[in-house]
Amino acid sequence: MADTTLDLTLDAAELTARLVDFPSESGNEKPLADAIEAALRALPHLTVDRYGNNVVARTNLGRPERVILAGHIDTVPIAGNVPSRLDEDGVLWGCGTCDMKSGVAVQLRIAATVPAPNRDLTFVFYDNEEVAAHLNGLKHVAEAHPDWLAGDFAILLEPTDGQVEGGCQGTLRVFLKTKGERAHSARAWMGSNAIHAAAPILAKLAAYEPRTPVVDGLQFHEGLNAVRVEGGVATNVIPDVCTVVVNFRYAPDRSEAEAEAFVRDFFADCDIDEFIVDDHSGGARPGLTHPAAAAFLAAVGAEARPKFGWTDVARFSALGVPAVNYGPGAPLLAHKVDERVRASEIPEAEERLRAWLTS
Repeated sequence: MADTTLDLTLDAAELTARLVDFPSESGNEKPLADAIEAALRALPHLTVDRYGNNVVARTNLGRPERVILAGHIDTVPIAGNVPSRLDEDGVLWGCGTCDMKSGVAVQLRIAATVPAPNRDLTFVFYDNEEVAAHLNGLKHVAEAHPDWLAGDFAILLEPTDGQVEGGCQGTLRVFLKTKGERAHSARAWMGSNAIHAAAPILAKLAAYEPRTPVVDGLQFHEGLNAVRVEGGVATNVIPDVCTVVVNFRYAPDRSEAEAEAFVRDFFADCDIDEFIVDDHSGGARPGLTHPAAAAFLAAVGAEARPKFGWTDVARFSALGVPAVNYGPGAPLLAHKVDERVRASEIPEAEERLRAWLTS
């Protein structure tokens, strides 16, 4: 267990290591939230608020524009990869190194070292991002204190390899149920096979051609896939129920209602007994047309690309705040037992943000 305090004078890579050594699996973020709150309250240029294990700090300099820097403080379950270690090649290893304690370290360093930014800043540190959506701390803050999240532009410091990923795709998960009639498999003609009845659903999915729309200058790539098939009672019984779980990843030019309507229409000619929406989170447009976004892109010297996946930028978009993803670390290493980040990438991200916020 790390020390119960955080030293914000450490460089960003060292601070990342301290954060990694502060175990904070989803649901157990309180000690880290306590340490972050204490460290931020020691900074006289910030106003600090807390709601549950979510900490929000703000400058109030009367600038004409406000930018939000946000990051989640939880990690997936530790898998023997804590404490952190720095190898001889300058790579920092450990749970959360890229997703996303390196991004949180950048937030904390900017909070501590940029007392008079050219834009007012809001720093958001929230819990329970890696688990069910109803537990998400940013969601809770948005519902209870939407004024804390007011701003003109937001950056979510998720790992992006130092590139800017605009917006995010929406994600819809549905259960498609087919029904049959049980019978002994030796006398299959006495029943009706629900798994066989699902064949048209799978055939439709196999023939699906993804849409690749350009949204605000970025090309997204949709996907409609079966991610699970459940059915069967025993090896000698004709199954009477089968469920095909389908995930639709859709571009942010579709609304949630339009996405659901598309999926319902796509399977309209299949004999489906029940169509159940299990989970649905809308996407977010890139927001790259905002002047702050253009200035940010120029300052970090990055080329914008679409976000293939869902992140909490969608929550900011729902509040009317355009948002992008930007942070150190490779997203493909997130959640892996060998999660790691090149230590030099972390202060590089900090310095790029600092240049944008002080130029």
